[in-house]
Formats: sequence, structure tokens, C-alpha cells
Amino acid sequence: MKRDTKQRILALLRTPKYRPLDKAELARALGFKNEDRSGVKEALGELERAGEIARIRKNRYILPEAADLVTGKLQIHQAGFGFLAREGSDEGDIFIAAENTGTAMNGDRVVARITRDADYARARSGSNRPEGRVIRILERAHDTIVGTLQQTRNFFYVVPDDPRLVHNVYVQPRPLPSAPRPPAPDDKVVVRLEPWESRHVNPEGEIIELLGRASDPGVDMLSIIRKNNLPLQFPPGVLAEADEIPETVDPNRFAEREDLRAKFIVTIDPDDARDFDDAINVEQLPGGEWELGVHIADVSAYVRPGSALDREALRRGNSVYLVDRVIPMLPERLSNGVCSLNPNVVRLTHSVFIRFAKNGALRSARFSRTLIQSTRRLTYKEAYAILQEPPDGELARRLHAAWDLASVLRRRRFAHGSLDLDFPEVKVIVDKQTGRPLRLERVENDESHQLVEEFMLAANEAVAAELKNRLIPTVYRVHENPDPEKLAEYRQFVISYGFNAGDLTHRRELQRLLESFDGKPEEQALKIGLLKSLKRARYATQPLGHFGLAKNNYAHFTSPIRRYADLVVHRTLAERDGKRGARGSAGELAGIAEHISTTERVAAEAENESVKMKKLEFLQRQLTEKDPQVFRAVVIEVRNYGLLIELPDVLLTGLVHVSSLNDDFYVFDGARRRLLGRQSKRVLAVGDVLKVVVARIDVFKRQADFAIVSDRPAPTAQRPRRRGRGR
Repeated sequence: MKRDTKQRILALLRTPKYRPLDKAELARALGFKNEDRSGVKEALGELERAGEIARIRKNRYILPEAADLVTGKLQIHQAGFGFLAREGSDEGDIFIAAENTGTAMNGDRVVARITRDADYARARSGSNRPEGRVIRILERAHDTIVGTLQQTRNFFYVVPDDPRLVHNVYVQPRPLPSAPRPPAPDDKVVVRLEPWESRHVNPEGEIIELLGRASDPGVDMLSIIRKNNLPLQFPPGVLAEADEIPETVDPNRFAEREDLRAKFIVTIDPDDARDFDDAINVEQLPGGEWELGVHIADVSAYVRPGSALDREALRRGNSVYLVDRVIPMLPERLSNGVCSLNPNVVRLTHSVFIRFAKNGALRSARFSRTLIQSTRRLTYKEAYAILQEPPDGELARRLHAAWDLASVLRRRRFAHGSLDLDFPEVKVIVDKQTGRPLRLERVENDESHQLVEEFMLAANEAVAAELKNRLIPTVYRVHENPDPEKLAEYRQFVISYGFNAGDLTHRRELQRLLESFDGKPEEQALKIGLLKSLKRARYATQPLGHFGLAKNNYAHFTSPIRRYADLVVHRTLAERDGKRGARGSAGELAGIAEHISTTERVAAEAENESVKMKKLEFLQRQLTEKDPQVFRAVVIEVRNYGLLIELPDVLLTGLVHVSSLNDDFYVFDGARRRLLGRQSKRVLAVGDVLKVVVARIDVFKRQADFAIVSDRPAPTAQRPRRRGRGR
């Protein structure tokens, strides 16, 4: 009935002579009696929330395209302006000026009216983006915010932790039943937002949770957890179900599996890894061929569809790796216990056996439910050390043989168009008791990492091809082709850095450009710029291919302990062997794909924020050091107010403000993107390598200012500036 009502409403709105009607007029026009009009109201609400119709002035309804209306999610920059990503369309984003965002906040789902089309924008500013104005908020992204309580003479307000929430929130602190004391200035708090109707006044809210003093150990991470609504505890029913699972594999299950316990199988993981969900072995065959075995923890053997464990794993979507803790997808009894491929214990696995020719070409792939007993647990550092020495002993010989195959696969992958978008990582080592950052460690993508990466890629591709060829519905990992207009904008960006760039819609030209960045001071910034120009990888029920990896078929199979997508793929791969009922309908799979794409984005934001927060805390300590650390910096952009720099050894961007350049008066040369000293003629330009010290850390805006070391004495501590209360 409801579906029929929706179809009738849409058909009416599509008629050529339709004029905007309100809900009562629509009900009469469709012939509904008074007692049936509640169904019309409900259908209109669902159509509006879905973006299929839009409500304009006087609550009248139209088709969005009839009035240049667009539905989508609003992404706001901390400067106040935003971009609207259109729903259900491959067309580009819409620019929303700060004054046109209304009361919308970052992440809100909104309706916007296009006020200036792309042709006008191109003629006025050279931009290809149309411009718009938010006219209605369909769905708030969050009903709570996390921030720091502040006080003026007359009122209290909370500064949001998220710099993209550009308005402070007025509050009236009251005692909380769950807190030992009332909230006070400089406390971290959670605020429930009240309805916000006018942009001309700040939003208001109610403090519902006191997290603690902003400076207290652990409060910073707790703030990130609360802000992203990450679950800290498993429900009792989930833990009870996990407790029923034996900690060791039942011997009665051995007979139903292919027994690989006699194979020389190893795991290679980070030093601090606690769960091991992938193991490998490589056999050299007569005639120069290879057989790769990739053995993945069979989580599906323990987490049954529809169980409490399964529902909670789906809700979480994935594990979240913050600087000081892991928020796991599965309880520890599984993630670190019976599902973890610990050495010298029997574990249930799902294996992929891939045979390669001498040149790395795929010969065949076989899939099996297996039983393994890992021989060794290696860290990346241990594996790398073995690969740097001549092979001595069985472990070393096997690891060198594995690298021989991995290096062939890696060369072949790039020869077929895969993009080299690997980035180094800077890991923050923190004190386990206080959470205080102790040091920063740079993690390179060396041979040990590359070995594991190539084998996991091969397994993921083989599984995706098998499921696609057998027409078994599943969840694929997709990375769609980029928008040509965004690549054209990126091309102009790299040309401004002095690099030659051809038509970047041709993959070979894009590869050549990436190769030209290698070893250059601007490499990191330009690679990040390219990533922003590409579409974001996501999960989908159609094998749309993976642009970055240059693969037609790709799925996530190798990490079911920490990703629900992999668990779904394991279940659908089991259907290949005749086991049914492991998956839901196509509609359910589509819903799962959309949900886990969202949880993945939330996890990535939380992880990145936790790393940046600890990096800034580490840098802030330099302000009170007698002998502050000197950092290597690369100029990545020049503006009239200073130099935008990147610290390659910290992987953090910052600013050298022009006011800190006290050796001369510097003039901005916009055409050549440089600063020029008026007296000394000293030039500061993109690509220059400088030595800098920390000058100021703004904890609210999450920004760092630096000073060139030769131009000033050691820095002194400064209080972070607060944002104005009216922002």
C-alpha cells in the first residue's frame, strides 16, 4: 500500500501540468479520503528523506530537479564554507559559501538550491563547481558534540573538538548524576544539541556527560571515542555467547578440513600486533613455477549469521586502532584467542592456493577450508632483518623464496598500471599508563611489508574473481574511476609546482607523474593531493573494479578478525562449496556494504585524529624544553601570510608565519609562489628545505606554527588562542 502511494505521488509530480501542492492538496488530487490521508503524510516524509521529492515554501512538494534542488551530505571546512556531495549522482560537488550553510553542520544531510551553475562559476572564477545554498536539513549527522567547556563573565560555552563545527555551543552547567562534581571550565564534556533554528545566534545544548579535565591522562582519547560514538564495551549477551566458544579447536572438526599442520607456515605482523588473521607459505615447483598459500582465520566457523556476535560485529563494522588502544570488532576471546593464528597451536583457516608461472602470471587458484599450525610468528622487523642477509636455515630460505615471488608480483602489478600511492607511516609510541607520547617512529614500507601486501592482494583478487565467475552475490571492494574534471584540476595543481603533466586520464601518464615525484621534497604533498582527487574506495555488491590497484576484480578476504566485509566474503565463498544460507538477500548485502563503508570512514577519521592529537602533544612539549628539537621541514606552499610546511619525519603540516621571519621584511610574489626579502633578496619558495622549531600549538584548531631555527631564539610556551564565541 505504502509503495503504491509513493508511486502515485511521484507520477503526479512528474505530470507536465503539475503545480506545487501541499500534503492536503496532494491527498485530494490523488483521491484519498480523510481517513486515508495519514498514509499520504507518511509516504511524503519517506520520499523527502530519500531525496526523491523536495519541500519548498509553504510546505509544498516538487521534484528536486524542477527547482534546481540537490540532496546530499554537507562537508564543512574549518574556515566555514562547505561542499555538498550529491546523492545518487556522479556529478561533481556543489560549493556552499559560509553564509549559505544556514544552520547546517558538518556531515548533515541537506537539500540545497543551486544558485549559480557551473558555467557561471567558470566564467566568474575559473571553477567548475556550481554554487548553492542550504534550504533544508533532512537529517542531523550528530545529536551530540564533544568539546571543552569555557566561561566568560556572563555565560558558559563549549568549543567543539571538531574544528569543522565552527560554532561554539552555549550551555548551562548543572550537576550530573553520573559525575562526582559539576562540570567546570577546561573540562571535556559531551553536549546534547538542542534544535537550532537561526544562524544569527549560536546553537545551544545540554551537558550530558563529564569526561574529565582536558589535561587528564586518557581524556583526549575518550573524547575521540565519544565524538565518534565508538563502543567501549560489548553487550553482556555477546560476551556470554563468546564465552561458550572453546579456546582450542575441537578435534572432532579436524576430519572435515584439509590438514596443513605439516606445512611450514608463518605469520608476519607488526611488533605490537595482538591478533594474527593471515599466514603464508610459498613452495617453489619444478620448472620455475610457484605455489602461494594464503591462510586466513576462519572466523565464519565461530560467528554464525544472525547470532549476537554477528549482529554486534556488523554494528561495529570493523576494529578501530587508536594510538593507545584497539576497539575490536570481536571480543578478545575470539580476536586474540581461538581465531588468532598464534604459533604452535591448531587453528581453523580458509585457504587460497594460487599457482603462478615463473613470470608471475596466474595459472590457477584453489580454495579450501583448512587446518594449520603456524610454525613461526615473525615481526616485520625480524622478517626484514632476515631478508637483508644471505639465507641460512629453513626459515631464511623460505622467506627469501617468498620475497622472490613477491617481488615478481609487485613488478608485474605496476607494469599493469597499479598506482604507487604508498606512504610512510609515523607511529606515536605512548606511555601505557599515562598515554603521554614518548617518541615518534617512522615506519617504512620495506620488503617485509611489501611481501605480505603482494600476497594479500593476490588472495583478495583470486577470491573476487571466483565469486564473480560463479555469480555468487557478495561484497566487493571497489575504487571507481576518477572524475576527469578533478584530474584536470589536479593537473593544474602539479604544473604550478613545476612538474610536467600530460593527460592524467591515461593511466600510464599518471604513473609517470608519480614516478617524477619520487624523492622530491614535495612528494608527500603531491601524492596526498592526488588521493583527494580520486574517488574514495568503498564496499559495493557489484564488481566495479579497483582503479588504484588496476584490478577488475577485488574483494576483502584477508582480515575477518577486524573487518566485517571479509567475514561476509568468507561466508559467500563457502556457498561455492554448496553451503547455503550464509548470506542474506541482495538488498541486505547492499545495506551491509553501505553500512560498513560508513563505519570504515568513521574509524579512519578517529584513527587519524588520535595520531594527530598525540603528535601535537609531542610537539607542544618542545615549547618547554630547554633544548627544543630541531625538525627538518619542506615548504609545500607559499601564501601572503607565510610558508606552509611539512615535517617529513613527523608527517605533519604546519605554518611558518611571515611575522616570525625577523631577519628581513618579506614581500609575497604570488606569480612565482615565493617570499622575497626586501633587503637581503633572500628567496623562500616551494621545495626549500628548512630547519624549524615549534613556535605555537593551537589545541582547539589542531594547528602547529613553527619558526625557522636560524631566525629566532628558542621558543617560549604560549597559551593556545581560543576561537571567538560568536563563530
